[in-house]
Amino acid sequence: MDAPAGWCEAPHLKGGVAINGTILLLNLLGGVALLLWGMRMVEIGVNQAFGADLRRLIGHSMGHPVLAMLVGLGATGLLQSSTATAMITASFARQGLVETAPALAVMLGADVGTSLVVQVLSFDLSWLSPLLIVVGVIGFKTSRAAMRQHVSRALIGLGLILLALREIVSVSEPLRHAGALQALLEALGGEPLLLVLVAAAVTWLAHSSLAVVLLIASLAGSGIVSLEMGFAMVLGANLGGGLPPVTATLASGPEVRRITVGNLLFKLCGVVVAVPLLHWAPEITAAMGGAPGRQIAHYHMLFNLGLMVVFLYLTPLVAGLMRGMLPDATGAGNPADPLYLDRSAIENPTLALANAERETLRMGDVVEHMVARTLDVLRLDDERLLQDVVKMDDTVDSLHQAIKFYLTDVSREPMNDKDSRRAQEILSFTINLEHIGDIVDKNLMELAAKKIRNKLHFSDEGFVEIASLHRRLMDNFKLAVAVFMSDDVEMARRLLTEKARFRQLELDAAESHLARLRVNRLESIDTSSIHLDILNEFRRINSHLTSSAYPILERAGELFTSRLKPSA
Repeated sequence: MDAPAGWCEAPHLKGGVAINGTILLLNLLGGVALLLWGMRMVEIGVNQAFGADLRRLIGHSMGHPVLAMLVGLGATGLLQSSTATAMITASFARQGLVETAPALAVMLGADVGTSLVVQVLSFDLSWLSPLLIVVGVIGFKTSRAAMRQHVSRALIGLGLILLALREIVSVSEPLRHAGALQALLEALGGEPLLLVLVAAAVTWLAHSSLAVVLLIASLAGSGIVSLEMGFAMVLGANLGGGLPPVTATLASGPEVRRITVGNLLFKLCGVVVAVPLLHWAPEITAAMGGAPGRQIAHYHMLFNLGLMVVFLYLTPLVAGLMRGMLPDATGAGNPADPLYLDRSAIENPTLALANAERETLRMGDVVEHMVARTLDVLRLDDERLLQDVVKMDDTVDSLHQAIKFYLTDVSREPMNDKDSRRAQEILSFTINLEHIGDIVDKNLMELAAKKIRNKLHFSDEGFVEIASLHRRLMDNFKLAVAVFMSDDVEMARRLLTEKARFRQLELDAAESHLARLRVNRLESIDTSSIHLDILNEFRRINSHLTSSAYPILERAGELFTSRLKPSA
């Protein structure tokens, strides 16, 4: 990637060389920051526009290593982030939907996809930058369609990437004449291992091997670094690119970490082999042709193609090695990991449904704890406790996903009517539990945060009413779980009766609050919207709980087909 002549002249400012160097460094850092921001915009835009399709495509590709590799390549080409592809793949592993070997094949393809993106962006496409930005901004501003806005955001990001590359090349040109920089580079020229480590550290901090490789290509194109130094830095960028997924999954289970650590092992083996061969690399890339910046892109592609060719059919062997290094946890692990969804029981639907029931009860315990701690957050104004409750919703979402996919697999087996009906009831109950978790996380905790932020306080009478309604809600929660497990008609009638009673209690509490407003109680005036919203969210939670009674009462013939009066 060479700098066109006349793009940038060394600035002549008052104050001498020190000021020039400072300004050049700031401009270079600004260009790198713009590059990272553009890549982030592309990743977000593509993820929001096509994320669901990409996840589905990755999930369906796990049957064959070559197909998995190709899908990983394509997904990374769109997302422009192998880290994003790694996290999508890790999410499937977390849910027990993918084995380690095909997931490692996806990662090999993702790394090749990154190198192909570098190949494209290493051409001089600076003329395209303003066009992409203008088209993206117009599309984003003139459309209300979500898909078009997401695509427009990705176009803006791509335009910013090209603009940043032009800025980096332009700013880098005067740096080749800096004496201090030349001395530093000469000192590092004979230390390829040190260059690898420095580039790896920079890549880990930037969380983007693509951005760092493009930066190296720009520096090589400007003549600041030699090809051999650039190749060593490319090796470091590849090694550092494997670190963000590893650090992001440190708290995950071993089935997730096997993928990210295995991918890092691929890169480490490649670097160990490639470093002693750096002296011969310029001859190979020179045969492929192109300016120094293009040769950096060639070397990056050759390195990742080499890893793919060597390791693609060795992924089962590496997966076995990872299982030895990271065995399944025997003690208490991540609370978001399912404990009872034994996949070996899927062929026996009755046993599998019993496992799903146990996991659903565990999910219910987490949701019940979230609802119970809500009152403590409202009473104590404890921000740390609030964050703990919010984090519990991640566990609820993960368990819900695991149970849903488990039941989907079970439903593929032949089942009698009773088991089929029970599978639907379990799924319905988990959906209601997941909705309750969302209400607590996104609504009640937001109301609590608003109360804390504005230093508001309920009146004594108002908080007693909230606590009383909350107590009734917790009783109904226990009753709903009992109904789910027992299939008892009388208990189901009691639970459904509680729906009307709870609604009346909510109306009574709201009327009492309005009465305090009429006499101008200051605390009631300050907290009025929060108070009424909390009562409404409690009623919504109770409605989800009482939904478990409907299937039981319907089978027993205890429900009318419609609440509407017959027409005249």
